[in-house]
Amino acid sequence: VLTISLCALSSEDVLSKDAGECAICLEELQQGDTIARLPCLCIYHKGQVFRGMDIHCIDEWFEVNRSCPEHPSD
Repeated sequence: VLTISLCALSSEDVLSKDAGECAICLEELQQGDTIARLPCLCIYHKGQVFRGMDIHCIDEWFEVNRSCPEHPSD
């Protein structure tokens, strides 16, 4: 099982092109979104404002989980 410490997150980044759907909130990952990239290279919203709400998908995920949402058994 791959567990990920919060320190293991790659740098916060800004998405350079649309990249499909965030597996946590199911909203589109769009060019210009602030993202976090995990060591497995999966990407999720980080510090995003969507429909007037602050969305911190991966930060909130790691409050209760310690593995990638898409690779929980790795």
